[in-house]
Amino acid sequence: MAKQGRISDQGREGNKTLQNLDGIAAAAQQAANDAGDAGSAQKGKQKGMPPVHLWNPPFCGDLDMRIATDGTWFYLGTPIGRPALVRLFSTILKREDGKHFLVTPVEKVGIRVDDAPFLAVEMQKEGEGPDRRLRFRTNVDDWVACDSAHRLRFKAAADGGLTPYLHVRSDLWAKVTRALYYDLVDMGEERVVDGHAMFGVASAGEFFAMADAEQVRGAL
Repeated sequence: MAKQGRISDQGREGNKTLQNLDGIAAAAQQAANDAGDAGSAQKGKQKGMPPVHLWNPPFCGDLDMRIATDGTWFYLGTPIGRPALVRLFSTILKREDGKHFLVTPVEKVGIRVDDAPFLAVEMQKEGEGPDRRLRFRTNVDDWVACDSAHRLRFKAAADGGLTPYLHVRSDLWAKVTRALYYDLVDMGEERVVDGHAMFGVASAGEFFAMADAEQVRGAL
């Protein structure tokens, strides 16, 4: 197994692009530029995210980079204080077999993620009733509409409550903040799902169950 550090010995034997923060930033910027060029050519100058799901470069070891539970990115134990840099790195993030990596077309390095790589920090509600659609802003300023392709799931929390997660893209999730979780509970409703009364929240014609309705009633 590769040791944590700037990068593993395996990485040093190959390309050295991702061995330091500047190298990561340069590689991420190049990937973003390439994606922008492709988007301009195909979609009338609409920039897209780098197609990391299509890249399968060789693994170059583990990098001493970590995303904490509060969404803070650390490099060599020090918080990365530049939001634009964090945003840039987030565009080349990929998850495979439960592990997270920063990926370019030619290299892949492992990083640690304590919980989810993103936070959902703001929510907007559009429409009412069956037409209601919820949109969430992540801590890297991506807006994600909650729908069948970007679902909410709820995980039991250590304090006995629930922690919501929103699917952002390609097996990458955002943990929904506690404040927004309470907003979701306030707009929740009961529906029958597979013969069971469930409490949950609806968005874009989809119902996302939180918990058994009877348990929720007993807790209120």
